[in-house]
Parts: sequence; structure tokens; C-alpha cells
Amino acid sequence: MSEVRIAGVGLTPFGRMPDRTGRDLFAEAGLAALDDAGVVPPAVEHLFFGNFMGELAEHQGHQGPLMAEAVGVNAPATRFETACASSGVAVREAVKTVRNGEADVVLVGGMERMTNMGTAGATDGLSIAADDLYEIRAGMTFPAAYALMAQAYFEEFGGSVEDLAHVAVKNHDNALPNEYAQYRNAITVEQALDAPRIADPLGLFDSCPISDGASAAVLVSDEFAEREGLDAPVSITGSGQGGDKLALHDREWLARSPATERAAEMAYDDAGIGPDDVDLAEVHDCFTIAEVLAIEALGFYEDGAGITAARDGETTRDGRLPVNVSGGLKAKGHPVGATGVAQIASLTKLLRGTHPRSSDLDDPRVGLAHNAGGTVASATVHVLEVMDR
Repeated sequence: MSEVRIAGVGLTPFGRMPDRTGRDLFAEAGLAALDDAGVVPPAVEHLFFGNFMGELAEHQGHQGPLMAEAVGVNAPATRFETACASSGVAVREAVKTVRNGEADVVLVGGMERMTNMGTAGATDGLSIAADDLYEIRAGMTFPAAYALMAQAYFEEFGGSVEDLAHVAVKNHDNALPNEYAQYRNAITVEQALDAPRIADPLGLFDSCPISDGASAAVLVSDEFAEREGLDAPVSITGSGQGGDKLALHDREWLARSPATERAAEMAYDDAGIGPDDVDLAEVHDCFTIAEVLAIEALGFYEDGAGITAARDGETTRDGRLPVNVSGGLKAKGHPVGATGVAQIASLTKLLRGTHPRSSDLDDPRVGLAHNAGGTVASATVHVLEVMDR
């Protein structure tokens, strides 16, 4: 199998851009990734694109060819929809395509346009990632769903809203120099605790924002990188995907994430590493409790031990395992179809030393990206490593 190198990455700023079209957003990110890679559009052999609710936000389906046209690519183009894990699944397919020799160059990315729908419209649109018959019709939204998961966690393992506030404070602080982040403002634990409750025990600062944005990455075979003289020191060495029952009431656990556990086990086995080998991670913190569940399911902490990690300084930039140095979904933003590849882009920059937070880290060599869909009914995990040049 061919080794999969990340030749280039590109992002738009994440935030409120209701007047920009989806194709415009993806063109910016895709062309930036190609420019970063030093690869011209005609060299791209496949485009894999993640998007969740384009039909609702823009009345636009069949987005693969549309996005290929936007970046000047004339190649097969496929859209992936797996709720918030849409572009994480697209990355997994891109990795397999390069590994099996079907293509030397794949452009992978994602986009979501949400703010044009308004808060109520976006909340309603996001809800279709849940079970319509048994959850949506009962009035459940994702803040409420993750509040149930937080309540279950506190009941089974303990913890407090103050522990969750430390997650929010950490990720806001991480995002301060990130030019692509939606929220570049520091907050305090007191501000987080005093903010309005949106679904008990979760408050306003426990939630990621509604975001517009796009992301892209150019994945190439090591043979192509060597032949073309590309500077591509970061490889994707492990890939995994897991699933769980869609509706919360059908699950055995609410305070665990089996889909993440399965995806992580697969990715670790694929890369030939374990959780102790990971130097930093970008995890799916759509809500602060989601970061806690993720770091436990990824094997960084035992069940019930991750709740105090941010409070104890273990997941801060100078901690033993920096988590969400980009700011995470919480502060960087969460244009859902773009998030999985945005995590890959952030880790690539951190590992190759070109991220504004790179100087805060102690020469990381191994990164992990965790992308989740819905209440983690779907999850992908990818391992990124710096290879010897």
C-alpha cells in the first residue's frame, strides 16, 4: 500500500457569512489547499466532499460535481453525508483510495452554510441527524441530547458544571491567535458558570456556535510527493470508523461513546500505535461534555477520569496531552460538513510547525483527529504522524 501524505491544507475563516454561497466558500478552501500543496487542479484524480444539510440551507443537492467545478477539477466527485462526521468519512475514503493505488492525488474537503437559516432554522436543520420518529417529533434538539448525556455522566461518574467550564475556558484561550476561529475572545470560569442555561446542566458557553465555513486537504501518495518534490512531512498513518444506535434511548450507555472507541481501536491498530503515543489531539467538542466523552473513549483517560482533565491542566497546551489547540469546535467554530477536514488541517499545521500555536508545543510528532456525527452515532478517528523527510 502507498503511504498517504498530506501535501496541502486550506481553510476559510469560520463564522457568520450568510451572504456567501457554499461553492464560493469551498472554492476558497480548496484552492488554498492546492496552492499550499503546490499541486494544480488538473492533477486531482478524485474529489471527496463532506456536507450535511445543503438541501436545507441552499436547496442544493448533488454537490460533488458542483464543488469540483468551483475549484477547476475535472474528476469524479462524490459527496459524503454522515451528519457532523461528513468530511471525516470523506477523509477515510480518500485515505483508502490513495493507499490502494486507485489515485495519486485526492482533494478532500467539506463545507457547511448555516447562518443564513437563522438560529431556529439551523437548530431544526441540525436535528435531522437524530431519529425523526422517536426523538425529533418529541421535541429533542442536540443541546438537549447532550444535556442528557452530561446528566448521565454526572450520575454515573460525578463531576460538575465547573469542570465543564474549564473545558470552555481552555478552548477559547487556545483560539485567541487562530485567524480562522469564530471566537477569538478569552472567557473566565465565572463567565461560563454565570451564562444562561440552555439545557441543564449545559450553558451557553458549553455549546459550539452556528458557523459557516469550508476546509480542504490534498492527499497524495508518497511516490507522487517524491516524484514532484513536494514538501509533505505529515502522513495519515491510521484510519478508523465506528458506529452506534442512532437514538439515545436505544443505547446501552449514555455516558460512553462506543462508536469512538471502535474507531479509535481501528485507527490505532492501523497506525501501529496506542493512545500513549499521541502527542496532541483535535476532538469533536460540539459541547464541553463531548470533549470529556471523547478523551475517555479514545483511551487517553479511564471512564470517569476525563472530567477534571482541563481543570487539572492536563489537556492545556502545556499539559501532558494538549487537546483542541485550534480552539476546537467550541471556539474555532463548527460548520458541520467542514469540521472533520478542518481538524486534519489544524493538526497538519501544528505538526509541521506552521500554526500560530506551534511554538507553544513541545515538538509533537503524532496527532489524532476525532470527528463525530449526531450524538456520536458515527465517528471517525485518524492518526497523523511526522515522517522523516
